[in-house]
Amino acid sequence: MDIPRIVAEQREFFMSGRTRPVEFRLNALRKLQEALQQNENRIYEALRADLNKTVFETYMTEIGIVLDEIGYHIKHLPRWAKNRRVKTPLSQFHAKSFVSPEPYGVALIISPWNYPLQLCLTPLVGAISAGNCAVIKPSAYAPATSRAVRELIEGIFPPEYVTVVEGGREENSALLEQRFDYIFFTGSVAVGKVVMAAAAKNLTPVTLELGGKSPVIIDESANLKLAARRVAFGKVLNAGQTCVAPDYLLIHESLREGFISEYRSALEDFFPGGDMGDMPVIVNEKHFRRLLKLMEGEKAAIGGTFDESRRFIEPAVLVDITPDSPIMQEEIFGPILPVITFKDMDEAISFVRSREKPLAFYLFTRNRETERRVLGECSFGGGCINDTIIHLATPHMGFGGVGHSGMGSYHGKKSFDTFTHYRSMVKKYNWIDMKMRYHPYTDKNFKLVRMFLK
Repeated sequence: MDIPRIVAEQREFFMSGRTRPVEFRLNALRKLQEALQQNENRIYEALRADLNKTVFETYMTEIGIVLDEIGYHIKHLPRWAKNRRVKTPLSQFHAKSFVSPEPYGVALIISPWNYPLQLCLTPLVGAISAGNCAVIKPSAYAPATSRAVRELIEGIFPPEYVTVVEGGREENSALLEQRFDYIFFTGSVAVGKVVMAAAAKNLTPVTLELGGKSPVIIDESANLKLAARRVAFGKVLNAGQTCVAPDYLLIHESLREGFISEYRSALEDFFPGGDMGDMPVIVNEKHFRRLLKLMEGEKAAIGGTFDESRRFIEPAVLVDITPDSPIMQEEIFGPILPVITFKDMDEAISFVRSREKPLAFYLFTRNRETERRVLGECSFGGGCINDTIIHLATPHMGFGGVGHSGMGSYHGKKSFDTFTHYRSMVKKYNWIDMKMRYHPYTDKNFKLVRMFLK
């Protein structure tokens, strides 16, 4: 695939101005919406092949989220794309000021394998909505979905507008050698650093959606049964292969055994008779072996068995974990929950603050003072109080990280903002020209300047 030619043709198409009219953008969003609806069965088959996802989970975490995002943009785009009038300082009399949104140009979207449809197309909705062209690079680790995304996009958009580049590291490297106007990357911290370094060569702005070890804290006031059920939901969803999955649990020492009992009950409810045949599997052999290595030598209070023939790992709870345990040194990305106990909230908060800022944070409490303390003292991308995962499933607020968990955000209006440059404009009228700013600088004019600028 001639990647330089693809980028050059997209830049030419963008420079023609065809992507700028709002009606063009709306039509493109409607085409994407219709194509998703018409290709649901094709997508279900692809996600089943790559990750053993059920129809229910595929719609809930992939197709449905993208359709919700598209619908929100179609509804609000005409207002977002308008110039917005703002106040003008008296010192600039007589003029009007406004903010004018414009697309960046040609955007590169690099997506991961864990939600291989949603994390390709949700950023694309923002890029289209803002009036850009886009090159999408799906993950080679989810080949069936990557192929489905390519076929879907080829069926509705010309390649000079939106195109999909399949492949692995070689294609990633070739894409990062090109000059894009915006780069949107979702993936690991290590690769995020590579993307940012490549973008820096051309001063290309980036959004980095990364990850990290997202903590859960459960205090003595929490509803333990509900907490266990909702943490278990976050851990079995996509077999824990979620950037905002609960990564480890900090729990008051008096609650540990009760939590384990409730977690076991939750799993029994989720999988009647112990049948986990519909639970997603680990994406490939490399990650499967990595997870088994992380569990080596650790004490499993629940689960931990595995099936090599299909890369399946049973949901596990590990106890007697220390901060130095191997499983606490990297993001798990699997259905394994390490548990660490604490004596008081100071200890738990200090533990979280001693580590890199996580993408998500989950607190289970009924104590408002504890809630206030955690929000006031801990820095993280986003999260939930008394739940997990669900904070990202809304177009009404942005989703993104901070520090090592990323930069920038998207979803809803934030997606439009991400792919938009906002020009600050002043339109000055000609019927009056205030001379105080011009040479020669006089004491009188200096007094006027001080009066206006203070």
